[in-house]
Amino acid sequence: MEGPELLRLWALAGLALGVSLATDPDHRVLPELRLSAETGAVFVHELQREPFLEAFGGSEDDDAPVTFRAHLRGRPDLPRWLRLAQRGPGQPGFLYGRPPAAELGTHRVQVLAYNRRSFATASQHLVIGVTRSPGGEAPFQAEFLVGNRDVEELLPGAARERFLRASAGLWQRGDLRVTAVTSALHRGARAPLPIEGRREGVYVQVGSHSPFSPCLVAAASPQSRARCQRGQRPLASCYDTFGPHFSIRWCNLTLLQVVPSPSGPGPLWGSGVLDEGVAFEPPPEAAPRELLPAFLVTLLVPLAVAALLCLLLGHLMCCRREGVEKRNLETSDIQLFHHGSILGDTRELRLMAGRRDVPRPLSTLPMFPLRAAPRPGPAGSARPGARAPLLPP
Repeated sequence: MEGPELLRLWALAGLALGVSLATDPDHRVLPELRLSAETGAVFVHELQREPFLEAFGGSEDDDAPVTFRAHLRGRPDLPRWLRLAQRGPGQPGFLYGRPPAAELGTHRVQVLAYNRRSFATASQHLVIGVTRSPGGEAPFQAEFLVGNRDVEELLPGAARERFLRASAGLWQRGDLRVTAVTSALHRGARAPLPIEGRREGVYVQVGSHSPFSPCLVAAASPQSRARCQRGQRPLASCYDTFGPHFSIRWCNLTLLQVVPSPSGPGPLWGSGVLDEGVAFEPPPEAAPRELLPAFLVTLLVPLAVAALLCLLLGHLMCCRREGVEKRNLETSDIQLFHHGSILGDTRELRLMAGRRDVPRPLSTLPMFPLRAAPRPGPAGSARPGARAPLLPP
């Protein structure tokens, strides 16, 4: 099945699911929520369980397990820049991501909540408006690997503010902001063993309009990378800035300098209404194109190549044959006589085999008689000697 057909089936399935949920008497719809996101900065929206539990109804469902699912309205999946994370049915969910400049506009996301105890459902529509960042994208960005945290633990606002304060202690700047949060599993890391204290790891990207501090430059220098490859500590003097809340893997520190791409002036859109007394002037018609040369080249060149190949093949097959007469002239008379005698003997043997009327050899008869088939006696046989078996029954 091709990709467009598969996508169409997914869309139809999503629409059918939405229609079935709308007609389900146990389904509840929460009020629409409008959110805003900026390019160059992380977007996080926490899906709290309490509004959906109230929509389910009943005080006995206060601790019910709730599972969240999200997709674009009318589509089977989320945008590429948006992810949904939920550690378990008893934990809240998070919609997070970093919208690129190509995703400017409005995105309508439908969130579905499933009560895994009563099988009730509730939905909420989120209208996410993506706009450009007022200050532009931060040109200096540092990516840290936090080894003692999962991605759900760094998505809440309080955890991100604490990480920014720790980053400001080594960067010594006040315009820091979190630009991206990514789980280490999405970067190819392995899932940790189910042991207490083991975490997946989180990549946190922090950006600023100010240059990097000497501590960050020293930690990401080639000399520091060489020490990390030898199993030694990198060259940096700011190890305790994030402790004890965040365990930074300094050997995985990455410094990025983002060069802003120049954007040309966009088109100037008018009101769409002509001024009074101004006549409409349609755009001039496009000049007709001469397609005959292109047609001739496309048609005649392959035909000429095919004709040349046919002539070459005909010359090799017809004009370069030796012939039977030339072969006989180049062959000695003894070889021709020997070859002719072989052909004559073979022809004579075939004629003799066609006129042969002799009894069938005993070696071609079966050794044991066939019990199932009737066997005539020796008196009724035309050739009793030829049809008698080798061993008597």
